Amino acid sequence: MTTPHDVPASKFIEKLAKYLKENVEEVQPPSWATFAKTGSHVEKQPQNPDWWYTRSASLLRKVYVHGPIGLEKLRSDYGGRKGFTVRPNHASKAGGSNIRKILQQLEAAGLIQTTRPAGRRMAPKGRKMLQEVSEDLHKELVKVIPELKKYQGE
Repeated sequence: MTTPHDVPASKFIEKLAKYLKENVEEVQPPSWATFAKTGSHVEKQPQNPDWWYTRSASLLRKVYVHGPIGLEKLRSDYGGRKGFTVRPNHASKAGGSNIRKILQQLEAAGLIQTTRPAGRRMAPKGRKMLQEVSEDLHKELVKVIPELKKYQGE
């Protein structure tokens, strides 16, 4: 069985974002998502209109790979450098609202579950969905790059 560890993360996140947009109706961007920045370290809001689904897919993969994982660790992971002046840059965490809302939506869809005090971890339904998406992606990649056939998970 192919897992998200066996496929390139960038291609996996693209495919998973498309899958979430088309098949999971619980994951929907709120009305404020088009105006909100993702943190205090960025100057403008995301330019991609489907950034909510991309961030949802990325969060889902992070919970799969690193779970159980909490909100503060995710804020640190999505943070960046802040400093728009002459002074040295400093680390800044990402905004917590969009991450929290996405986690709540994924939890409502039954893809992740909360474990206290550790954080969020994958639910069996979410694990199965990620493995199916990664298997489909692996089949597509093998057609383009036949050398990847030897990396098929068992």
